[in-house]
Amino acid sequence: MLRPWLPIPPDSDFSIHNLPFGIFSDERPARAGVAIGNWVVDLATAHGLNMFPHHPEAGSAFRKPVLNELVALGRGFSDYVRKIIQTALCDSESVLKQFSDHLLIPQKSVRMHMPLKVGNYTDFYSSEEHAFSVGKIFRPENPLFPNWKHLPVAYHGRASSIIVSGTPVPRPRGQIGQANGTPAFKPTNALDYELELAWVIGKDSSVGQPVSVADAEDYIFGALLFNDWSARDIQRWEYQPLGPFTSKNFASGVSPWIVTWEALQHFRVPAPPQQPEPLPYLVNEPRQNFDLSLSVSIRPDNGEEFSVCQTNARGIYWTVAQQIAHHTVTGCNLQTGDLLATGTISSKDISQKGCLLEATLNGTQPIKLGEGIERRFLEDHDEVIMRGFGQNGDVRIGFGELRGKVLPPIS
Repeated sequence: MLRPWLPIPPDSDFSIHNLPFGIFSDERPARAGVAIGNWVVDLATAHGLNMFPHHPEAGSAFRKPVLNELVALGRGFSDYVRKIIQTALCDSESVLKQFSDHLLIPQKSVRMHMPLKVGNYTDFYSSEEHAFSVGKIFRPENPLFPNWKHLPVAYHGRASSIIVSGTPVPRPRGQIGQANGTPAFKPTNALDYELELAWVIGKDSSVGQPVSVADAEDYIFGALLFNDWSARDIQRWEYQPLGPFTSKNFASGVSPWIVTWEALQHFRVPAPPQQPEPLPYLVNEPRQNFDLSLSVSIRPDNGEEFSVCQTNARGIYWTVAQQIAHHTVTGCNLQTGDLLATGTISSKDISQKGCLLEATLNGTQPIKLGEGIERRFLEDHDEVIMRGFGQNGDVRIGFGELRGKVLPPIS
């Protein structure tokens, strides 16, 4: 049992078992840190005090304003850093304890930044409950397309507009279809969130060389919370025949702390059975997901926060290993820092739907936030707050918060 000398709240997302990586700044420039309790371990300063003697070359990675160079050093390196910090947190004579005034910085006093330079982003459609619910709204007689249970459906998203938690989102304008069959250009009236996880790719693969489903998990560095902001009315007009475009490319939010693959291993659970069995390149046993509780709240302007979704990642139909195997089966290569998002994560009950499109049946049945407050879709000045954590006995890890506030359209 790890017993740190640093006081850590028992319900903290950032326990000694977690130690996620992020990019922060204070009066000094942005650099790498690790979250522990209510604090940030300054990795650049820790390296200068020789806390990581087996990796003298890592100082450069710790001083960078994104984590790509650190991630590229591999999971063996990140696990080494985490173990050094875990050991130091349990040793009252450690360098971390002796120089805690310099090495431990209160989270409330720092600014968090985009943790990665994201080169490529792919959004999957991996939750059967989500795919079925959305399909039932628009195609009640045939909710799932014929291909859905044979491959992990996905589209390539826009990496340049991925933003870190706390970045506001102006309401987008676009073409919206009308009853007469012609479009109008105006702000979206159906702005939505999508509750997802995003997997961070930790090493490159080669062009022309598929990654096998058995080897796929070796390419994952960790995970983030992901909010795939969506303008549903713009999407309805533009998505045929090639899928979403401007309805999705204006913003996608990520939480600032990357929870490592090693920390997530405490929460492995069997994935749902697949019927029919997919093609051989997608078959791998055991198929596993992660028992992670996920939630969404909405906070109206100057109001209190209301919970609108409580769900779990354990029921995802297409696992991340299958996503990677399918993504690369044609020879498409992965690159360090890429994000592969799960798609909206939902469960059966209306309170477990990971987007308002499902929860309100496409805006036809508003959800109640409080006395006299309801939502069909998001209104200006609403703040969306996503959270996620895993709990296995005394071991708890979490992602922190992913926040985004809707602003009026830019004139």
